[in-house]
Amino acid sequence: MDRTQDAELHLNRLRLADGVELHYIAQGQGEPLVLLHGGMGDFRSWGPQMEAFARSYRVISYSRRYSYPNGNALNTRNHSAFVEAEDLAALLRELRLTSVHFVGTSYGAFVALTYAVESPQTVRSLVLAEPPVHQWVRGSLGGEAVYLEFISNVWMPATQAFENGLVRHAMRLLFDGIRGRPMFDMLTPDLVTAIMRNARSMQALALSSDPFPDLPKACVRQLDVPTLLVSGEHAIEIHRLVNAELARVLPHAEQAVIPDAGHGSPCENPVAFNEVVLRFLAGQRQRF
Repeated sequence: MDRTQDAELHLNRLRLADGVELHYIAQGQGEPLVLLHGGMGDFRSWGPQMEAFARSYRVISYSRRYSYPNGNALNTRNHSAFVEAEDLAALLRELRLTSVHFVGTSYGAFVALTYAVESPQTVRSLVLAEPPVHQWVRGSLGGEAVYLEFISNVWMPATQAFENGLVRHAMRLLFDGIRGRPMFDMLTPDLVTAIMRNARSMQALALSSDPFPDLPKACVRQLDVPTLLVSGEHAIEIHRLVNAELARVLPHAEQAVIPDAGHGSPCENPVAFNEVVLRFLAGQRQRF
């Protein structure tokens, strides 16, 4: 595995054994805490958290497989949280991390949960902000209708747009659909540029044969890991249902709602998000 570092940006690059390239930044000292961004983000998405978390932890924020500035060739056939959990495992091996706190949002939270199910002995705690374990809602009261509405009104139109080469339109559909209201066209040009730099990440999922795999509940139920489930006050219905089902299945789950925030709670209300997460993490220190 090859590792290089950009001295100006403090941006590290890992080339894993299978050729996958991952970039990451690290800050602070102490117990390792790995941050996993959502589908439209990258390592920079945790700017409001890095300094606050680094006062007590060694914080690592990395760009997942198809996010900026990684240059990995796009393979959409079977891309999923399982593929990215393998990337995460390789990242941890390269960094020699064997006991880690994880904070993930959106698809990054799904990746963290998937990894935890496969390697629970390495997970010290989990913070999961609205992971899209969407298959789980289908058996809940009213969940099938909510699932089909999301797939029909958000996911499939975005997939068609990607297939037709309308990348910006696809990202607009996803951004607005996941947040439950039209917001994309109100973003600043810099934010739009940042989102579009990560369009390949969403394209890989949209064109995948299994973007929202059905993580076995029986395996999750056996996960003996302290977990904080975070949701935004204005989260859309499918994310609320997923979090409720996770709270029912996970044996050691706490819940927190971030006020004045939706799906992007770490950025939309970072003060409240950071306070909730740091309080939870401090509790795990006392536990050990």
